[in-house]
Amino acid sequence: MRIGIFAVGRLKAGPEKELASRYIERFAKAGPATGLEFARTVEIAESRASNAATRKREEAAELIKAMPAGSLLVVLDEHGKALDSEQFADLLGTYRDRGQRDLVILIGGADGVDPDLHGKAGAVLNLGRMTWPHQLVRILIAEQLYRAVTILSGHPYHRA
Repeated sequence: MRIGIFAVGRLKAGPEKELASRYIERFAKAGPATGLEFARTVEIAESRASNAATRKREEAAELIKAMPAGSLLVVLDEHGKALDSEQFADLLGTYRDRGQRDLVILIGGADGVDPDLHGKAGAVLNLGRMTWPHQLVRILIAEQLYRAVTILSGHPYHRA
């Protein structure tokens, strides 16, 4: 299963980008042995519309255009379901085992994610009840993807 990270906003050069890239590289190297591979990161520009609803709608349209046909969408949202790392790994493994070819993990913009995208999501997850800056969310989800691969393969990286 190919997994992509789609985000509203660009991650600028710096330590956050370096750390996110490090975990993505680890995931890309270890993932194929478990049937998971890193597809790509897609960044779209934040909308400049004058109100939040229009911004979210415009961002959603750009994201949908970039998604592979038949993708399963996982939206990261503060109102989503909280999973621990093992549950997240199990979720990815379940989608993989059902034959899902493409999975997109979506990091929304500052205003959140358009309700239409929520409706298209196979899962809506949160990374905790706190609000996280976009840069840290990118690092957190990259690390969790790598951790999921280590859990699925029995590697000792994850010590539960």
